[in-house]
Amino acid sequence: METTYYSLASKNNFNKALKHFFSVNDAVDEVESDRNIADVINGWLTKGEIVEDQILPMVGSIIRDKFGYSYDSYNIPGTISDFSKLNAETIKWTALDIVITYYSPIGQVILINPKNINHWNNARELIKDQLLVVYTKFLKGENKKVQMDAINAVEEMIAGKDVFINQDFIDQTKVAKVQPVQKVAPQPVSDSKKNVTPKYPVQVSNELFHNGNVEAWKKIIESFKEKFPDQEVSIFHQGALINDINALFKWGKVKHGDSIFFQVAGENIQGVSKLKKYLYEGASHRYEQFLKVGLGQVLNLF
Repeated sequence: METTYYSLASKNNFNKALKHFFSVNDAVDEVESDRNIADVINGWLTKGEIVEDQILPMVGSIIRDKFGYSYDSYNIPGTISDFSKLNAETIKWTALDIVITYYSPIGQVILINPKNINHWNNARELIKDQLLVVYTKFLKGENKKVQMDAINAVEEMIAGKDVFINQDFIDQTKVAKVQPVQKVAPQPVSDSKKNVTPKYPVQVSNELFHNGNVEAWKKIIESFKEKFPDQEVSIFHQGALINDINALFKWGKVKHGDSIFFQVAGENIQGVSKLKKYLYEGASHRYEQFLKVGLGQVLNLF
């Protein structure tokens, strides 16, 4: 049975979804006006107009699906904290729009316009082995080759390599815009105390990690978040961070004996052993026990 719209059954969830759709429309208008979506979204986050959970859905639906940006996932080869070369080089690339999503070890998604030094200052450092995704768009029509060349150049710079100036990246009719440096707001005390667990493996004992297992995991994590709202759960498969658990089913690659990993981040981490136990059950043929919950209700597991 299709369950896509079940979450909209409550007034609160419907209003949240409606507000998100309005934000998406506004962001589309901004991008069509040649604004970088990272500048737009980070500005809204600072003002409290949207929340972090909206970042990835907006990026996916706007710059990937609607505007057709090229993109590539990349595991950072070494920790980097000096972004001056990345910033100075990409500012020159006036023929391209570039967006980077960085997935920090504490489960935070950081959106970066590499031409905006303030975004690098907010990120502070990119940690080795963490995931980032680079998106590019040639601004004068479609040119996939130039877009992929730009992605490769960004990844090479992140790896500490020098890149040669590619004239295709530069629109001579445009003047590069340098963003004024802003003061970085001090981090809340709780952020400095945030802890991260190791990545725990959960072996799939069902013949296939199918749609029922996916829904069970979603219900389990929802219950965990209800009990521990200050803790974040991240899911990994084959070394990649999974932003949408549904993708594990869509890929059709997660079979009996495979391992899916999870990690918890928070100031005072609790409930991990129970979470691991329930996720193991949810990845088995006993997944149905987690689906026996009323519409709009949350399981009481923790």
